[in-house]
Amino acid sequence: MKVNIGVLTAGGDSPGLNSAIRAIGKSAYQQFDAKVVGFLDGFRGLMQDRTIPLDSTSLSGILTVGGTILGTSRDKPDNMLVGNKKLDMTDVMLDVYKKHHLDVLVCLGGGGTQKGAYTLMQKGMNIITLPKTIDNDIPETDVTFGFDTALGIATDAIDRLHSTAHSHHRIIVVEIMGHNTGWLALGAGVAGGADVILIPEIPYDVSKISDAILSRSRSGKRFSIIAVSEGAISVNDLQSQMDLISQKQQANSKEEKKQVCEEITQFNQHQKENAFRLANKLEETTGLESRVTILGHLQRGGAPSAGDRMLATQLGTACIDLIDQNIFGVMVAIQGGYTCPIPLDSIVGRCKSVPLDHPWIKSARYVGTCLGD
Repeated sequence: MKVNIGVLTAGGDSPGLNSAIRAIGKSAYQQFDAKVVGFLDGFRGLMQDRTIPLDSTSLSGILTVGGTILGTSRDKPDNMLVGNKKLDMTDVMLDVYKKHHLDVLVCLGGGGTQKGAYTLMQKGMNIITLPKTIDNDIPETDVTFGFDTALGIATDAIDRLHSTAHSHHRIIVVEIMGHNTGWLALGAGVAGGADVILIPEIPYDVSKISDAILSRSRSGKRFSIIAVSEGAISVNDLQSQMDLISQKQQANSKEEKKQVCEEITQFNQHQKENAFRLANKLEETTGLESRVTILGHLQRGGAPSAGDRMLATQLGTACIDLIDQNIFGVMVAIQGGYTCPIPLDSIVGRCKSVPLDHPWIKSARYVGTCLGD
């Protein structure tokens, strides 16, 4: 019997997506008589029924290519902007799913994609997901594809910044992605020899960072590299955030709740300038010139590393095994080097943060790295 497989990539782009698409398509053709179709631009392409065939021609030469040949978007199936309204488009997507006689829809993405895929599963679609994100924050899998490449890029950036920091006797604050988890900043900071590493899981005290930098300066080291995760937060700001959340929960009227929500929006905007505020404060307290480098989307670009190509290929081919066994409603995880299916309902809404007893944190402390606490 011919098997019909749909594939889409959603959320932020990430190295290894094309490797995974290739693995799904080629192994599907090798293992059984399959028709594989790709939906363009994530869940929006599924809604609009915009497709390309994933055949030998489209899959050729994409193993080493960054990004995704399918395109991507951050649209949510049950809350999608259509015209000027946010609408639940899951019924439309289900119609498209049935129109193509799909046996399964494979969704490649991070936390938001897992949630969107789970929503479609509840509508009656057979769903399998693959964990993709440079943030490495998907639970129940040892690592996500995209992380290894981004880790290498961020580490290389820190390596390069050492020379200019040393030459000009500066503090260089390097902002690294990672959303609300510190895997990327912690890994790149340790691998790149950063003097200070700040991650969301450990709220920092600016005075402790200043003390660490001044201690280095007194010992003759007149520069410092600070690797800061985009989600890192100071002890004081964390308290302010908790107070606002508490006020929102205790709001007695719509007007009061609206006011608090506006204050939360302002607070979040304030946090986006965190790296610059930190650099300015350290310049004041240490007397050393400070500069900020924001790596941003640079960390997502370029060819995937060998590790990400291998991981994406392993997950993609394991996906075909699960389809062959009629196992759906799962994410294909990697645990101890082996793939395994994890029920989607055990993943949705969860985030894998850095444990405070993680070996990377222990190693950072042992080599004298300041973690801001």
